[in-house]
Amino acid sequence: MNIMNTGIRTPWEHPPEEGETIEVAKGVHWIRLPLPMKLDHVNVYALDDGDGWTIIDTGMNSKRTKTIWQKLLDGPLSGKPVHRVIMTHHHPDHIGLVGWFMQEHRAKLWASRTSYLMGRMLTLDVQALPPQETIDFWRRSGMDETIIKERAEGKPFNFADMVSPIPLGYRRLQESEVISMGGRDWVVRMGNGHAPEHATFWSVNNDIVIAGDQIISSISPNLGVYVTEPEADPVGEWLLSCEGFLPHARLEHLVLSGHKLPFTGLAFRLTQLIENHHSALGRLRIFLNRPRTASECFQPLFKRTIAEGEYGLALVEAVAHLNHLFGTGEVSRVLNNQGAYVYQYLD
Repeated sequence: MNIMNTGIRTPWEHPPEEGETIEVAKGVHWIRLPLPMKLDHVNVYALDDGDGWTIIDTGMNSKRTKTIWQKLLDGPLSGKPVHRVIMTHHHPDHIGLVGWFMQEHRAKLWASRTSYLMGRMLTLDVQALPPQETIDFWRRSGMDETIIKERAEGKPFNFADMVSPIPLGYRRLQESEVISMGGRDWVVRMGNGHAPEHATFWSVNNDIVIAGDQIISSISPNLGVYVTEPEADPVGEWLLSCEGFLPHARLEHLVLSGHKLPFTGLAFRLTQLIENHHSALGRLRIFLNRPRTASECFQPLFKRTIAEGEYGLALVEAVAHLNHLFGTGEVSRVLNNQGAYVYQYLD
């Protein structure tokens, strides 16, 4: 057992091997799938319903991921069908094979309304080149003109590149409802910030929380603003979600996240995440003693140099924190001569 000096405990030091599972509790299996990015994995879960499996999240749509799933279905999950697939939220590393399970395995989809609609909408929105709205958003965010030019002339990331088509029809998950899976009853609690209407599942007997990307042991979920909702305040929404989860956190909770290792110490982690973002906002207030664009705010926010591969996520998170301060009336925001928003703290 790895015991961090933060009060968080990770009962397993290593994830399951490719194509294998770890049964973290009776009827609840942890699976790890690869991702082609710096955060090189996603955790998904299979719950034993007796007559079939419920799968929570699926990984991205790729030949490798399908091969791993087939190995799982022929091995540790053999003998019973996948009859239900659940989205925690709409991001492609979590919903990439939802459509595959629905079409190839006749699984039913359960999701929050927003997750289903966002996932389906973005998968259908295929662009050959970035539209002008996206380019304008990049410029307003202070993206370097060299990067804008490079991205404007190249094929953009489309959800359809990594997400199989999602058929019509789903069963809606709603806040506070109780559902059964894996031999347990679970309360659905919705989070926001990392993704709108992000579903988390809290076992009624208080032993497990399936948290998706809403709560992770050793990294903070990305809180980003995108062209689809440029005035969003994911930082404020996420802080409210964490504060709302705190009264439900128990010492005995084992938290199963979408990335990194399962952990205990939920109340401590929620408090830590809240404090970390308040600290980042405090550093940003000091840094905005003169006008700055979002792309100039990486150092005070992240306290490290941002590598090229992290630039996009860092930019949308910087915009998110600035949107929060602008929304609370703490900073001004004006367009400069280059078409970028510049922000300054109001004394």
